[in-house]
Amino acid sequence: MSINKTYAIFGLGRYGISVATELVNNGAEVIAVDSDESVVNTVATLLPFCKCADTTDVEVLKRLGISNVDVVIVAMAGNIEASVMTVMLCKELGVPHVIAKCSSEMHYKILVKVGADKVVFPEKDSGIRMARNLLSSGFVDMISLSDEVSMIELDVKKDWVGKSLIELKFRKKYELNIIAIRDNEEININVDPNIPLKNSMKLIVVGNKQKLKKIK
Repeated sequence: MSINKTYAIFGLGRYGISVATELVNNGAEVIAVDSDESVVNTVATLLPFCKCADTTDVEVLKRLGISNVDVVIVAMAGNIEASVMTVMLCKELGVPHVIAKCSSEMHYKILVKVGADKVVFPEKDSGIRMARNLLSSGFVDMISLSDEVSMIELDVKKDWVGKSLIELKFRKKYELNIIAIRDNEEININVDPNIPLKNSMKLIVVGNKQKLKKIK
């Protein structure tokens, strides 16, 4: 688990609170921020470090020590301007991993363009699942399909780059199925096992949970 990382959650609506509380309950260090003081007062008992602040102000972010945070989750999707500005400032301040919640396809595209490392649709990605993904190594997304089977989005490992799935004997070696390959924002469900893998690719893999844990 990545509980040694420091997380900042900006926007304490239902989604932001669910991410923050799940991280805190698992022992992670979390800075929780909202621009509404009444919201902050309401959740202060749940979160050890909860502050009312304007995250669109770069000086405020500096005082919060955001440049020392490992992961920022921007969860104020209802205010597009604020979420976009916050993502931009966090990247400018050197935050290595910025995740943002979006409210529409257009919002998604804007967040990607201004530097968000990952953009989530709240109706597809629950806050608790997001927190559990953050606590697992490598920011790998895992969706449970049954008690024994899961689907994950897996980074291409360094020693896989330049090799095809056939060369890697992927299915035989790992006993897992690749159902799609994502390259940047394009998803190809017609997987060609002969194409060489690239560092920019993500493999969508389905299989037994124990075997998936081994490959991570």
